[in-house]
Amino acid sequence: MTLQKLQNEFPDATEATWHRHSNGGGWVENTAQVYPSAFIGPDALVYGYARVSGDAMVFENARVCGNARVYGNVWVFEYALVYGNAMVFGNAWVYGNSRVYGNAWVFGDVLVYGNSQVFEDARVYGNAWVYENDRVYEDAHVYE
Repeated sequence: MTLQKLQNEFPDATEATWHRHSNGGGWVENTAQVYPSAFIGPDALVYGYARVSGDAMVFENARVCGNARVYGNVWVFEYALVYGNAMVFGNAWVYGNSRVYGNAWVFGDVLVYGNSQVFEDARVYGNAWVYENDRVYEDAHVYE
């Protein structure tokens, strides 16, 4: 993604307020924190006060933002979005057009994909799958 394309989404973005991550070349807003071990693909964005660490991978057109935390061996890809105060960790994959947000936690060997959403104070863990148009929310716990 070029700076011009970034500015289509964030008109005030400059090379003084955003930088390319050294591992993958994706754009990271200077307020966010991405560890050198994490991979941010060239079309992915990390912004706000989000933190990506460990061997986590954010790629394709995925976004991690707000105060979200993504760490471990997590993959966030395709058009997935992790935001708010959400936490995704362990070996979880979040992909497709899925969303994880609010105060939700997704961890373990979980798959969240399709047009699914995990939000509010929900917890998805173990080997659970959340897919198609599933919605997991409020205080729900889904595990397998």
